[in-house]
Amino acid sequence: MRRQPEGTGAEPLTLWGRIACLWAAAFAGLHFYWAVGGDVGLSISAGPLAAERPLWFVVAGLWGVGALCLLGALLAWLLARSGLRGVPALLARWLGWGVSALLLARGIGIEVLLLTDSTHLDTSVSVGQRAWTLALWNPWFIAGGLAFGLATLRSRRPTDAEPPPRPDANCSAGQPTAPLRQQRQVTLHPGSAATSGQVGPSTPPPSC
Repeated sequence: MRRQPEGTGAEPLTLWGRIACLWAAAFAGLHFYWAVGGDVGLSISAGPLAAERPLWFVVAGLWGVGALCLLGALLAWLLARSGLRGVPALLARWLGWGVSALLLARGIGIEVLLLTDSTHLDTSVSVGQRAWTLALWNPWFIAGGLAFGLATLRSRRPTDAEPPPRPDANCSAGQPTAPLRQQRQVTLHPGSAATSGQVGPSTPPPSC
């Protein structure tokens, strides 16, 4: 049975799963960096909470979100696998679509609210925080949502179903693909070129 050459077909199917995994792992690392005391980029993301650092914010907003991002990285890795079948594959796809929708809603929704200023933002939101949210964080969430969506879409690959048997599968095992037709005897009239008992033409076996 012929194998598909390595590097063809498999890469496009798993590419978006790997990108989503890297996205989630990078976001997890950033939250863990903030959780242990790092402050680079935190002020433009969390505003006054970056300076106050209340316990609930550190536990839920930094450690908790970082742990969720690690679970997202695991989900993306599962979506990129080719051996996932049955109920686990279905569950992974549903989770993938859910994560994609959540990230896209977060990125696009906040982007629209900031651009239209329909909510009359609180004065605690600085101009710098608003600008960085528009230019960096919202596009980051949108990119993550697209990556998870495409990873989930690509996980529905044709290899989930068993491939049909190849016509030459039995030939490789030394077995004919179809039984030979039995030869029949043809009785001809006396005086013809052939005599009774001669074998008529038979269908040749298919070549392997």
